[in-house]
Amino acid sequence: MRIGVMGAGAVGCYYGGMLARAGHDVTLVGRSAHVEAMREGLRVQTASLDELVPVQAATDAAALADCDLVLVAVKSGDSTTAARELAGQLRPEALVLSLQNGVDNADRLAAELPGQQVEPVVVYVATEMAGPGHVRHHGRGDLAVAPSAARVVPLFEEAGIPVAIGDVRAALWGKLVANCAWNALSAITDRPYGWLAEVDGVPQTLADIVAECRAVAAADGVEFAAEQLASVASLATSMPAQRSSTAQDLARRRPTEIDHLNGYVVRRGADLGVPTPVNALLVTLVRALERKGTEA
Repeated sequence: MRIGVMGAGAVGCYYGGMLARAGHDVTLVGRSAHVEAMREGLRVQTASLDELVPVQAATDAAALADCDLVLVAVKSGDSTTAARELAGQLRPEALVLSLQNGVDNADRLAAELPGQQVEPVVVYVATEMAGPGHVRHHGRGDLAVAPSAARVVPLFEEAGIPVAIGDVRAALWGKLVANCAWNALSAITDRPYGWLAEVDGVPQTLADIVAECRAVAAADGVEFAAEQLASVASLATSMPAQRSSTAQDLARRRPTEIDHLNGYVVRRGADLGVPTPVNALLVTLVRALERKGTEA
């Protein structure tokens, strides 16, 4: 299959690389430094492999014109721009999958891609770019899709990527809660989840963040199981060495996705009349660190 990846960052490169290893024709669109490095191949490094995988790479969305499947893996703040770059480029029958944080990216992509099938995907993976054209995998890698996107399940599973089919909206909210709980704290301290879990007060802070998110989600028609907090807290054990994507963005002095994580909860809470003071504080602190990074 001809597969395109819009956004050759950590998520895009991991899934693009795994699909290329399975024999598919994969083209990644990204920044020039990564594109130049990937002309020699994409280095995919996991606990069990370290390979240079042949892929195609480009800086222009026009390179994805002949693709059967397009994975959008840009940052949430770049969704509209990416969709506009793809508009008019894709085959009408091409399926577009949003592999992004947040809960509304597929809707924003679809608004710019009328007539195109756009489906949200829930991504559970810990990965980072270790250098130009070099993606390093730290844990998990499974996906969740809606029944309307079930035809991609064999494609991913043949590449060693487990996929569940279910209620994607609830799953996106569930992942959002986990991101809201850990991402900002990891970014503010520049420390991984395992380190954070040992700090006095952090478990209660996690509980407060989760409680606010659950209240907003409930007002929005999404209910979570009682064990949601335990599931969020368990990331400190399953991914103890992982620094959040927000922390990685701050370290590289790049804009974060905070407005689409805790910021989304704050805005949705305001719309629904649900107070979110802890999430609002985290947004303010991360924004302050973003500004500090631009002044350094």
